[in-house]
Amino acid sequence: MTASRARTATVSGCLVLLAMGLGACGHTPPAKPKDPSVATSAKDVGGMDALTAAAKKEGTLRAIAIPRDWAGYGGLIDGFEKKYGITVTVDDPLGHSQDEIDAIKKNGTQQSAPDVIDVGDAFARAAGRQNLLASYKVAAYRSIPSNQKDPQARWSDNYGGYISIGCDASRVEVCPQTFADLLKPAYRGEVALEGDPTRSETGFASVYAAALANGGSFDDIQPGLDFFAKLKQAGNLNPVDATSATVASGQTPISVNWDFVNLNYTDQLRSKGVNWQVSIPFDSSFAQYYALAINKDAPHPAAARLWQEYLFSTEGQNLRLTGYARPVLLDAMKKDGTLDEAAFARLPTVEGTPEFPTDAQTEKAKQVVAAGWAKAVADG
Repeated sequence: MTASRARTATVSGCLVLLAMGLGACGHTPPAKPKDPSVATSAKDVGGMDALTAAAKKEGTLRAIAIPRDWAGYGGLIDGFEKKYGITVTVDDPLGHSQDEIDAIKKNGTQQSAPDVIDVGDAFARAAGRQNLLASYKVAAYRSIPSNQKDPQARWSDNYGGYISIGCDASRVEVCPQTFADLLKPAYRGEVALEGDPTRSETGFASVYAAALANGGSFDDIQPGLDFFAKLKQAGNLNPVDATSATVASGQTPISVNWDFVNLNYTDQLRSKGVNWQVSIPFDSSFAQYYALAINKDAPHPAAARLWQEYLFSTEGQNLRLTGYARPVLLDAMKKDGTLDEAAFARLPTVEGTPEFPTDAQTEKAKQVVAAGWAKAVADG
């Protein structure tokens, strides 16, 4: 009887302590869910169901610089809105990576600030150093290659592609296949970039690719600047930024851009009579990825985190393939059998394994481009 009473007293004591929120008798009370604005994972909020409920309550996600015809974003936006009932608004859809970072700085804690950004890898690293981003690990974080995510989880690469040359075969007699071809007199005034390399990741990557095609390296981007200076001097560089509208109108008959953008133009503009052909230049195979990140002062912090989870999910990653972009979880999805093989088969074959510049190499290259681009393409 004494032993039984002692056992009862011990159990009762444990129940009292647990009721008071104190750990005892080998039990630890569950952690109190955190506010989504400081959550570093869905677990912090109480799990995916809790995160989803909080995001639905916010009802809105504010994105920036993600046009629907870029890397499958049309399907991704539609899929997210349908699945969660959350409205996605996109400010400045044709903006560049630096514009996104500037928007975070300009808007601060205002409701007009972007919740999330999609920027070139180099710009994501810079934003992380400027303390603009929130740390957040999506469920698939461990499957992202270590060299394609921030150790502090402030950004992670999500998709990527190769620099390519797009050409309107209806307007250009012989389409260029290499960077060297772009210097030919036949292409006077026809070769356009997607944007200013000092503000656009695509433009910056185009200079890097030109450097590799002209004796440069990840440590030496100067030959890329020299190439575009020659292109300007030859009269071949078109000052108009290439977009689907300028391609459709014939303003930019040749465009140096990501393969996923140029390949999408092929599909998008076929019905408009544009015969857009795409080649990955064999004198330079340059690949790069785009990173996703959350504004640390996101006005809709739960929706921002749910958006990240969606874009790194199997559904989100396969939707990237529909836009010809290569998902960062490609190898993991091949291994576990979740890859959309039919969509993957539509991607162009590229020989070799892509290599990427280090953070230090990229930062050095950005400084060189920032200092030299205006002079390289200056008039006169």
